[in-house]
Amino acid sequence: MRQLRGQERVITANRQTSWAFADAFVAEDEPLHWARDRAREAGLRSVSPGTGAALRLLAATTDAKAVAEIGTGTGVSGLYLLHGMRPDGVLTTVDPEPERQQFARAAFRAAGFAANRARFIPGRALDVLPRLADGGYDLVFCDGDRLESLDCLAESLRLLRPGGLVCFEGVFADGRTVDSAAQPAEVLRLRELLRAVRESQELMATLLPVGDGLLCAVRRG
Repeated sequence: MRQLRGQERVITANRQTSWAFADAFVAEDEPLHWARDRAREAGLRSVSPGTGAALRLLAATTDAKAVAEIGTGTGVSGLYLLHGMRPDGVLTTVDPEPERQQFARAAFRAAGFAANRARFIPGRALDVLPRLADGGYDLVFCDGDRLESLDCLAESLRLLRPGGLVCFEGVFADGRTVDSAAQPAEVLRLRELLRAVRESQELMATLLPVGDGLLCAVRRG
């Protein structure tokens, strides 16, 4: 038992270095670099390479044919999702800023994806999601307004087929989610989201320490 505790101290001491190594483990191609550059120019924060690789793996594991994405950005997360989906899969991606979606469209094209592999819908998530089909999606990825997290969770549960997967990006909020100091409303909402997902009888959840935190949950059958 004493030896085990020593091992835990070693792991803890090297954890930050290990996380950095894991996040940079997957090399990115030119279309991804281009999409990241457009995001930086627009002042947007993209998913980390580690988060993107996790999304790609999850899309492949679920053999995803239909994926809904909340928050197109400039297409970084969308590229990872498309690379993991089935060759005939369609990504439905929603963003309130149509000009961002034009960058994503160009990035998808540069990566070799046919135009019919992605459906771009401009608009607020909570205006668009109610129009999507019940039980019609294998995976829902949420990277939008944190204040709308709980509403997006409710919509995601409606959209997912049994066995489908919902993922929320950025739930660490740069460490503020677990910080005991006073926090803004968006961080308080993330805490409510984490509690709701963990306590839900409808979901089987885990929290992946990649990027800024990726909350994942499978909808039970």
